[in-house]
Amino acid sequence: MSMLKKSALIACLCAAPLIGAVARDGITVFQKGKSFSEKAITLKIGQELLFINDDKVAHNVYSMVNGAKVDLGLQRPNQEGIMSFDTAGRYRVRCAIHPRMKMMVTVE
Repeated sequence: MSMLKKSALIACLCAAPLIGAVARDGITVFQKGKSFSEKAITLKIGQELLFINDDKVAHNVYSMVNGAKVDLGLQRPNQEGIMSFDTAGRYRVRCAIHPRMKMMVTVE
């Protein structure tokens, strides 16, 4: 492999994590120890909220949004789910399996 090709490959590999971070433009919440990593967060309308199950057990993240339930469904360990909100307000996010898992999301 030529020196130029090696340099180009290294540049792409180094930039890859930055590309994902920019594209996602959201907030990540981890689920571990049967709790959320955040108790309260603030989002912009339409901004993504990424949930990563970093726990040893399954979770089911949901919220009631304007009378309709937003439900990520069963999230097994190491799975991800994305939630977003189209309307400003305050929303309670919970786990349908573990009732003590609660967090407040404020959307501006």
